[in-house]
Amino acid sequence: MIRVAAVGDIHLGTESRGMLRPLLADIADHADVLLVAGDLTHVGDPTEAEVVAEELGGHDVPVIAVLGNHDHQSDAAEKVTIILEDAGVTMLDGTAVEVDTESGPLGVAGTKGFGGGFPPAMAAGFGEPEMRAFVATSDREANALLDALESLRCETRVALTHYAPVVDTLAGERPEIYAFLGSIALAEAIDGGSACLAIHGHAHLGAASGATPGGVPVMNVAQPVIRAPYTVVGLEDGTVVSRQESA
Repeated sequence: MIRVAAVGDIHLGTESRGMLRPLLADIADHADVLLVAGDLTHVGDPTEAEVVAEELGGHDVPVIAVLGNHDHQSDAAEKVTIILEDAGVTMLDGTAVEVDTESGPLGVAGTKGFGGGFPPAMAAGFGEPEMRAFVATSDREANALLDALESLRCETRVALTHYAPVVDTLAGERPEIYAFLGSIALAEAIDGGSACLAIHGHAHLGAASGATPGGVPVMNVAQPVIRAPYTVVGLEDGTVVSRQESA
């Protein structure tokens, strides 16, 4: 069984130094890989990224992450990415990586994602340039995720995003803001790319689990939802067989 640990929305700042790392000290006893679903920082400042690097770098399991909307606030996403990659964190942005585990290869395809909404209330790429750009960004993120999933050679594939691919895991959030929390286009990419699991964050008041229209399990691992340093999912033959929160 491949054990996937996941958490999102850790929102570390300069005041957070030394808070998360002790909670991950024994992660290798529980998981083969750690996925982090965006919003690593408060406002995407490089000084915050240095703290994240200290907390996530150098563990005994591979750490794979995507950025979230908060990580873009300071217009320094590229610097944040470089800082984390220098610490050994694999950062995905429309890209994928394969990890060899004792139970077989695991493929992870990741991108931040974007809003856009869900049927029947979806944003349309019509009208003002700003609206067309909004929808184009959503489509671009979804297409990048699909391409990343299709690039993987292994059968056990996990999609990692910040924004939500389904409404199921938004239950608890105000419906008025669903269009800013995720997009059905991500779910279409997850189904089209033959993922066996989708992991996201962003929806702090959302629900823990759901499924795409094609039946792929979806997990919201935002820390305010899981209320734990991480959750662990067991995958066997491309199927979710267990889920357990960390202590």
